[in-house]
Amino acid sequence: MTSTNKGLLLISICTFISFLTSCGYPRLLNFPFDPGGRGLNSPAAEFNPHVASRYIVFISDRNGSQDVYLYDAVEKVPIDLPRINALNEIASDPSISEDGRYIVFTASRQGRADIFIYDRQTEQKRNISQDIKGEVRHPTISADGSRIAFEVGRDGQWDIWVGDREGKPLDLP
Repeated sequence: MTSTNKGLLLISICTFISFLTSCGYPRLLNFPFDPGGRGLNSPAAEFNPHVASRYIVFISDRNGSQDVYLYDAVEKVPIDLPRINALNEIASDPSISEDGRYIVFTASRQGRADIFIYDRQTEQKRNISQDIKGEVRHPTISADGSRIAFEVGRDGQWDIWVGDREGKPLDLP
C-alpha cells in the first residue's frame, strides 16, 4: 500500500470513527511520564484506550491486575472508579459515554467473559450479558450512553448485539 493510499485509508477510517464516536480527527495525545503510576502515562502496560470528549478510559496492569482506569485529559488527573474492579476479574475493551457517566467493558472470571456497565453517578456495576448464551466481546457505548453494542459468538458465528443500558435488546430493522 502506498503512503498516499495509507493516508486515504486513515482519513476514511477516521471519517467512519467520527461518524460512530464523534472523534473529530486523528490526533496524538501526549502526556508526561509518571513513574509513580498516578498519571496516564506510567511504567505499567496500558491497553485498549478509548477517548470520548475529555475522558480517556483504558485498561492497565499498574496494580498487578488488569483493571479499568479513567483519566480526565482536561484536568490531567486520574478519576477514581469505586467498586468497578474486582480481584477475581480480568478487565478488557473499555468504552465510555461522551459525558463520562457510563463505562462498558468486558470482564473475565474463571474463563467466562461478560459485558458490564458501570454508572459513575451511582457507582454501580451491572452484568448486562449474563442471560446471553455464547461468548461476548468488544463492547462499545453510544455517545449519549443510551445504547450498547458488542459481539456475541455462537456456533462459530459472530453477531452484533445492540441493546439499552438495562441489557434489553433493541428491535432493529
